[in-house]
Amino acid sequence: MSPFSHYLHDLRMRHEIRQSELAELLGYEQSYISALEIGVKGPPTPEFIEKLVTALSMNEAEKMEVRSIAEASQRKLWLSSDCPSDVYWMLKELREQVHHLHPLQVKMIRGVLELKGSFVDPQPEPIRRIKRRRREEASM
Repeated sequence: MSPFSHYLHDLRMRHEIRQSELAELLGYEQSYISALEIGVKGPPTPEFIEKLVTALSMNEAEKMEVRSIAEASQRKLWLSSDCPSDVYWMLKELREQVHHLHPLQVKMIRGVLELKGSFVDPQPEPIRRIKRRRREEASM
């Protein structure tokens, strides 16, 4: 299930509101709310999120949280046209194996992604010139 599915269910429980009541409050069908909760529907539209935020009088932190969770629930990935071909191959392999990954593998992949700033090529150290000794210094 998507992060949004869990979130929506927990949100309803915290507010002690039924699916049908939430649907009426937002102007959606109860079946749509149910489909979101069980993960049959993809993440909600920005319009749905805005209606949810307004209807439940969410504060700024809650608004940011619901938007972040909806973003995390996206099922599609779009690549820019200038993406290196290695990225395409990596994603192909990930698509083929994603449903069979062990939770530890998922944790490891996420850990690697957190290293993003660590692989910047270090700047080479500047070349230091050795000072020549003057002839009079050398003869002493």
